[in-house]
Amino acid sequence: MEQQKLTAKQRFAIPRQVMQAQDPAIRVLNFTEVNLGYTPEQAQREAMRCIQCKDPVCIQGCPVNIKIDQFIKMIADGNFLDAAKKIKEDNVLPAICGRVCPQEDQCEKACILTKKYGSVAIGNLERFAADYERESGNIELPVVKAPTGKKIAVIGSGPAGLSCANDLVQLGYDVTIFEALHEVGGVLMYGIPEFRLPKEIVQFEIDGLKKLGVKFVTNAVVGRSVTVDELLQDEHFDAVFIGVGAGLPWFMGIPGENLLGVYSANEFLTRVNLMKSYNFPENDTPVFDCKGKNVAVFGGGNTAMDAVRTAKRLGAKNASIVYRRSEAEMPARVEEVHHARAEGVEFLMLMNPLEFIGNEQQWLTGAKCLRMELGEPDDSGRRRPVPIKDSEFILPIDMAVISIGNGSNPLIKQTTPDIEVSKRDTIVVDLNTMATSKENVYAGGDIVTGGATVILAMGAGRTAAAAIHEKLMGGSAN
Repeated sequence: MEQQKLTAKQRFAIPRQVMQAQDPAIRVLNFTEVNLGYTPEQAQREAMRCIQCKDPVCIQGCPVNIKIDQFIKMIADGNFLDAAKKIKEDNVLPAICGRVCPQEDQCEKACILTKKYGSVAIGNLERFAADYERESGNIELPVVKAPTGKKIAVIGSGPAGLSCANDLVQLGYDVTIFEALHEVGGVLMYGIPEFRLPKEIVQFEIDGLKKLGVKFVTNAVVGRSVTVDELLQDEHFDAVFIGVGAGLPWFMGIPGENLLGVYSANEFLTRVNLMKSYNFPENDTPVFDCKGKNVAVFGGGNTAMDAVRTAKRLGAKNASIVYRRSEAEMPARVEEVHHARAEGVEFLMLMNPLEFIGNEQQWLTGAKCLRMELGEPDDSGRRRPVPIKDSEFILPIDMAVISIGNGSNPLIKQTTPDIEVSKRDTIVVDLNTMATSKENVYAGGDIVTGGATVILAMGAGRTAAAAIHEKLMGGSAN
């Protein structure tokens, strides 16, 4: 049935299509992707649920303003490759965003079908179109404009840096991305597990940028191996974009955090995702031996879910989330919580650690915790956790992963004192241009906002690219 012949009533009758996934009992034993994607039939059927609003408010919910109504209509009509091209007019990483973006709080939240019928599965459809294009091999590289003669340095190869570089290289700039680690991709490569975002997809997108002419320099720690000033003055870059993220892990500041077996989520996930320590000794970076052990992850966000699900796959006998509020206050995506619970993760709510306890060999053996109850809402709008008197107890654990957030990369601040930073050490920018206080230096992503989403970082990268083009060439990016 063609989309244009469907009545609104017929569209309302189509149920939201459920994406197939690996069985929990099987997937907890591997690192391959959990969600299996839509079939073409499912994708068309889901796309037919879209009523093609005259004023598609879903677009306003997207930080990069993808033409959602248009690409969904193309899928409904079976024009899958055209749908992928339409998405990529605004989003250079659709296969990634379709997997990891919190659509339920962005585009899908704005969908007018949400309350009564359930929103159109915009994220699943975005993923389908991108995967279909990649798997078909019918990929057309965008046209690159004539060289401008201008050089741009992009610091950081995460989503902000990649999107900024993509826009600028197409406008004819000579773009070089500087990455501190030995592989490109930033948080997409080291932070998000393989079972949620296959690294071959990230690599595919990076390879596309290389084909457009973007150059990558790895093992380049800007602020140590080279400074921002040196890039501008000695290397003669015309502008610099800083997208170094928020990679400085926060700890809780309680006794015992220096015990063996206590990790930050950053270190734990980087060892597993980037250095593939789950294959040790085939890969030469070890990680804590979780087999048969009790592992607790302290925190309630998506990174905490990534860490606890990773521990489960590494063989943990008990893998638990310890969170000081209730599940209703957890910031993690509902889907991630659902997947974690299905995989056997235990949720220990309304608990707050006071101290980590170790043995004579300085290995972690437990966490002294305090039970909590919810009080009045705090500044975040969530109910404040309040200690319950005389409720201390010992939680026996062999490994702890701290996942309570991250601070800003400090190297740029230390070596570029004329860039203004906030009280939280994030870089201060003009949000209309992402320009910093330093001439011809721009910034975006988590180094500006603190820990946020992939798509918000991409939006910042695109805003900066347009502003750089306007500043250097006096022209619009369109």
